[in-house]
Amino acid sequence: MIRSTQLQNTDQLFTSDEAKWQALVEKDPAADGKFCYAVKTTGVYCRPSCLSRVPLRKNVAFFDSPEAAEQAGFRACKRCCPTGLTIAAQRATAVAKACRAIEAAEELPTLSSVAKTAGMSPYHFHRVFKATTGLTPKAYAQAHRSKRIREELAKRNTITEAIYGAGFNSNSRFYEKSSETLGMTPSLFRKGGTGVSIRFALAECSLGSVLVAASQKGVCAIFLGDDPEILVQDLQNKFPKANLIGGDRDFEQIVAQVIGLIEAPKTGFNLPLDMRGTAFQQRVWRALREIPAGSTLSYGDLATRIGAPKAVRAVARACATNSIAVAIPCHRVVRNNGALSGYRWGVERKDTLLKREAA
Repeated sequence: MIRSTQLQNTDQLFTSDEAKWQALVEKDPAADGKFCYAVKTTGVYCRPSCLSRVPLRKNVAFFDSPEAAEQAGFRACKRCCPTGLTIAAQRATAVAKACRAIEAAEELPTLSSVAKTAGMSPYHFHRVFKATTGLTPKAYAQAHRSKRIREELAKRNTITEAIYGAGFNSNSRFYEKSSETLGMTPSLFRKGGTGVSIRFALAECSLGSVLVAASQKGVCAIFLGDDPEILVQDLQNKFPKANLIGGDRDFEQIVAQVIGLIEAPKTGFNLPLDMRGTAFQQRVWRALREIPAGSTLSYGDLATRIGAPKAVRAVARACATNSIAVAIPCHRVVRNNGALSGYRWGVERKDTLLKREAA
């Protein structure tokens, strides 16, 4: 009901020529499909968001549809293609095509070659790709390569076979980036993380018990709950073959910063994080970290922000699998109507955090 009302309101925004002119001046993509405009001096009609120069008002005529503009003798703009996909859809299609090219490449492709696949200049493609996916083309390629090497290590007989199977053309090139790609050496990864050291400590805060864990790369877990023993068990389940070590006095400073973030969210959190997840999950988690304290987004808004408006359920799953509470603030995501949804650490804690941040 809310969505249909919003659509009606959007339609009503462009009922007058004045409103249509303003949308044209602002190149508002929300007006695409609602009307088109034609320039009398050029004989061309465009969609409202067309990136061409804004014409003089006296030379502009508005039409309800491309068909009406063509019946009046105007021809379609070749830049914005008003009879085809919207510019946003064109970009999404081009980026999707580029993603498939990156995934199919045996070696990491150059920016120029991928941009050519998308039909854009390297600079423009880099900007569009990051705006659509939340990652640079290079970061996307590295994330996909990381996924491939993990899959290959799980099914190949030797590490060398896995390296070549994932598209690396030499052992040395892979080992240079192995810790960055896997978070550990490939041999340790094949053993399920055996020997990887993770420090952890338990503490109490206003939300109950809190467990903080960190690898060499950064904080990898912040768990909230009522029973400390259950939190430790959850950590063991998450890292079943890691070497879990009780934190020392230096580690207490990390725990203190986490508790400070819980009690006073607006103080911020500047410790490095070890975010272990798929490329999509990391896009969601990065977007979560950009939501300021005191603000909220709906799952739909978050999906749109990362350039995947139809992936609302996948975004919700990424929020639910977040293991770094508060520092990756999945509690700032609510339903479309503003109501609280589920929270891995309990809806009451979510409510408390949001009220604390709002204050």
